[in-house]
Amino acid sequence: MPDASMTATCPAHAPKDHPKVPSAKVGVIIANLGTPDGTDYWSMRRYLNEFLSDQRVIDYPKWKWQPLLQLIILTKRPFSSGAAYRSIWNTEKDESPLLTITRDQTAAIRSDLETRYGDQVMVDFAMRYGNPSTKSKVDEMVKAGCTKILFFPLYPQYAGATTATANDEFFRALMEQPAQPAARTVPEYFESPEYIDALAASVERAYEAAEKKPELLVVSYHGMPKRYLMQGDPYHCKCQKTTRLLRERLGWDEGQITTTFQSVFGPEEWLKPYTVKEVARLAEEEGKKNIAVIAPAFSADCIETLEEINEEIRESFEHAGGEDFLYIPCLNDDPAHIRALTGIIEENLKGWLA
Repeated sequence: MPDASMTATCPAHAPKDHPKVPSAKVGVIIANLGTPDGTDYWSMRRYLNEFLSDQRVIDYPKWKWQPLLQLIILTKRPFSSGAAYRSIWNTEKDESPLLTITRDQTAAIRSDLETRYGDQVMVDFAMRYGNPSTKSKVDEMVKAGCTKILFFPLYPQYAGATTATANDEFFRALMEQPAQPAARTVPEYFESPEYIDALAASVERAYEAAEKKPELLVVSYHGMPKRYLMQGDPYHCKCQKTTRLLRERLGWDEGQITTTFQSVFGPEEWLKPYTVKEVARLAEEEGKKNIAVIAPAFSADCIETLEEINEEIRESFEHAGGEDFLYIPCLNDDPAHIRALTGIIEENLKGWLA
């Protein structure tokens, strides 16, 4: 990324001591959930504290939740979470797979947009929790001359605990800017035909390559308390529609695909059926010995897919008598996914770029 100071100039008719101003451009921030800086106790504790203190994620009153979080949960959970991250850690780059993949996605999107728009556009990524922070990337873009910023949370289905909290953090960062840029946010995109096509193509490739054709495709989404649905969060409905659109695109019958929810946390009831229990039930009660699992709520493979699905949920299925478990990776930086994301960005940039 070129140094903005190299292209900055003093405005016409301005006094000689006026600070130089970089040429105006449009910024695009790709946003994902986040990642710890390392797998050690303190890195994990910082990350989990930021994540679990977000009231979009855990909405209990602070007076009730924070003592429990600080004195009990954060004394133990960093050890187990650190172990889980170590099992999938990118040791070559010393970072989480989510960080590696998000960087690769951003590079591919940047290449596509720069081919069309040149230096009119600046593309980067940020994390809601951990680094690089949303604030740091907004700061960089404003200093580089971005007078308009498009913020793109990479969550196909809207949820308060994902899309909304990412947008909240973006708006908080804008509040601190002396010269605030114009801003837009990209809405959910699970209904995009290009996204559904890319998702379906990944299923078709996986089935073609499998030694045994799976009897059932389990479409697993990240979970949330059922109470959030009752309070008006539309996430559950968006997930169900994603599964239906995928099934229709594949040309399948309803019995070939099912929807489940994973990542249950805490004592209250979450969206059901729970993936970890449902795969065991499928093996034990329905005799399904060969299943595939895909996770369309995640734009990039992460702890919830590489460790939870491909290790914990796989183990639950096999322990219950299942034999063949096929995990279908997230779309990551697959060219069809990048084309879909770039198309969505361009649609949301209309009127900002020639």
